Order: sequence, then C-alpha cells, then structure tokens
Amino acid sequence: MKKRTATMTLAALLTLQDSAFALSGHGVDTGSTSWMLVSTALVLLMVPGLAMFYGGLVRTKNVLSTMMHTFVSLAIIGVLWVICGYSLTFGKSILGGFWGWNSDFFLLSGIDETITHGIPEYIIAMFQGKFAIIAPALISGAIAERVWFKGYIAFITLWFLFVYAPLCHWIWAPDGWLFNYGPKGVIDLAGGLVIHVSAGVSALVAALYLGPRQGFPKTVFHPNNLVMTMMGAGLLWVGWFGFNAGSTLGSGLDTARALTMTQISAASGALAWLVIESWIYKKATALGFVSGILAGLVVITPAAGVVLPGGALILGALSSCLCYWVLTLKTRLGFDDSLDCFGIHGVGSGLGILMLSFFIRGSWMAEASAIQGRAWSSLDQFLVQLTGLGVTILLAGSVTLILCVGIEKTIGFRIDAESEMIGLDQTLHGETGYGLTKS
Repeated sequence: MKKRTATMTLAALLTLQDSAFALSGHGVDTGSTSWMLVSTALVLLMVPGLAMFYGGLVRTKNVLSTMMHTFVSLAIIGVLWVICGYSLTFGKSILGGFWGWNSDFFLLSGIDETITHGIPEYIIAMFQGKFAIIAPALISGAIAERVWFKGYIAFITLWFLFVYAPLCHWIWAPDGWLFNYGPKGVIDLAGGLVIHVSAGVSALVAALYLGPRQGFPKTVFHPNNLVMTMMGAGLLWVGWFGFNAGSTLGSGLDTARALTMTQISAASGALAWLVIESWIYKKATALGFVSGILAGLVVITPAAGVVLPGGALILGALSSCLCYWVLTLKTRLGFDDSLDCFGIHGVGSGLGILMLSFFIRGSWMAEASAIQGRAWSSLDQFLVQLTGLGVTILLAGSVTLILCVGIEKTIGFRIDAESEMIGLDQTLHGETGYGLTKS
C-alpha cells in the first residue's frame, strides 16, 4: 500500500513538472506558446472591434468608408510587416539607430526554425504584427468622413515606415536607445507610446491640417448606430487582454498581473465616466460608458506590468476625468478630431506613461536601484518617461505634418466638398452600409 502511494505521488509530481515546464522536443514551451497564439488572435479581434466602434459613430453615409479605413490596415500593414516591418522594428540598429535591420526577418525568411523564449519566432512576429496593424487604423478616427481612400492608404503606409517602425525600434528593440534609457528603460508594456500616443498626436496634426468636416462645429453629427459602437467596445475590451497580457511574451506571474490590471483600470474608467455624466447631465449615456472603457484601457496599456491594483483603479478614474475634460475643449478650440482619437488614445495613454511612475511596485524599483547603483525614485523614472513622451510627440507630430503636406500636394488627401456632402460610401466605394436608408 505504501509502495503504491509513493508511486502515485511520484507520478503526480512528474505530471505537475510536465505541466509547469511543458517543453516539446524542439525546446518549445507549449504553455507560453498556447497563450501567445490566443493573444495574437485576441489582438486581431480588436481590428473588427475598432471598425465597429468607429463605424457606429459616423453618419450613415460614411459607415462603410470608416470601417474600411480600419480593415484595409490588415492588408497594407499586414504585407509590409512580412516584407520589411519586422526587420525594421526588431532588427539590429542601423542608420544611427533610427531603424533596425535583420536579414533573417526580411520576408520572415530566416526564422522558420527559430525558437525565442520557448516560443516559435513566427508567433512573436505575428503577435507584434497585429500591433503594427491597429496603430495607424486608430488615426482614421480623427480624419473620418473627409479623406480620399487613396490618400489614406498612402498615409498609413508612410506613417508605418517613418513613425511606427522607428519608434517601435527605439522603445522595444533590445538595442533601442529608449529601451536602454535609464536603469530599465522607458516603461511601455504594450504600446502606450508606440501605439496610442503616436497615433493620438498624429491624429491631432492630421485633423488640424485637413480642417473640420463641413458644418463643424455648428452642425451636430449624430452616431448612426450606437449599438454597433457598444459591441465594438466590448470586443476591444476582450481583445485588450491579449494586447496587454500577451505583451509579457509568456504565461506566468507577469501575465496574470497585466491581465488583472487591465480589467481593473477598464472598469474604473467606465465607472468614473458614468459618475461624471450623471453628476453634470443627470444621465448616464452609452457613448459615455464606452468612452470610459477606452480611457481606462489606454491609460493602463503602458503600465499594466508594473502597477498594483490600487494604482490601476486610480489610473482608470484619472484617465476618464482628463479625457472627458479634453473632449470638452474640442468644440471650443474648433479642431475636428472626429471620433476622439487624440482626446482618448493620445491623452489617456500619455497620462498613463507619466503617472505610472508613482504607482510602480516596490520590487521593480528595487531592481532599478540595484542596476543604477543608487536609490531609484519615482521622480527619476518620471523624467525617463517624460523623455519618451517628448520624443514620441516630436517624431509623430513632425513626420505626420510632412506626410499630410506631401500627400495633399501630390495625390490628394482632403476630399472635395461635393463628394463629402454625398458621402464617402457612395463616392469612393459605390456602396451603402444600410439598404433601407440613404441619409
């Protein structure tokens, strides 16, 4: 009986060991690999989620055009990423560190048998590629209902090459200068700077350059389908778990932390926006609720790996308060950020980049202090984060302005007044989003 018990105990221990390490014969950590496969799918789910979110907010005559702006990024950036994008972002620094390059990453030709951190390199490449796809798609929210489709395609292509790729290399590549700035680099777990601030700043510059839609701000532009917008927000919330938790490139404690902080901040942001609207207007709107969800999600994107639950609660609420206030300035200042890309993504994630410095867990600060050789404070990290924010604003803003001018002067960017009045679905795509209505 004792022998049988000992045998069963040993078998149980071996089973637990296999589950814990789960390495295949090729050195693949099957647990982490499985999670990264799921995370990649979750981030891809955010693309139709964003399309639905944006598509429901515009007027009926522009719903398909707006959704196409998001979906076309899957094709344009999806191809560019395989050809050169992965190499430009995660290859070794070239041209003074502006871009990276690795011939093995060109056409993904040299990674067929590569395993990195126990995960096939193909999966890491595809996971990172989904980030590159959604980043330029965010910008479309600021210039919705008033741009040529060909001009938009040219814009996101060049923006990816000259804004996203270098910025991603600086912040996430092992030899990127912002990755190595300070004892542990600029903290940006899942793209607060790389994606949301860069897209938000570029969105503002593009919106200012192109000018407002006809009738703005005197005309009220009502959303055509808030039900679709709410469903889109729900898909974004779900997808964000892969977005943040998948960015740990593993399946362990850090993954659990990132997922938990993401949930907490999103809920906190949504609740805070409801409280604000209920206090001011005595009503809680669906649009306000989904705006609060996004505010909570974007603020925690850079911070999910380093803050504790209390910090996530505070950041989510603070983000909704700040984003709400910034959106009230839009009409007063007269800039037409159509779907609030700058007001939520740029502002909320910028807040997260800076404020995370004051909510970092003690173990992270202890590691930073050991590396630096002196006590590393929240103020020290704040200055590192501020540098990253300033660099992102400068790069995204200046390059976007150059791209807008160049595209407008060549193939055209701002659509003509008559086509804008008819609607982009008909004039650019020859279709209608809803068969029963034309307005």
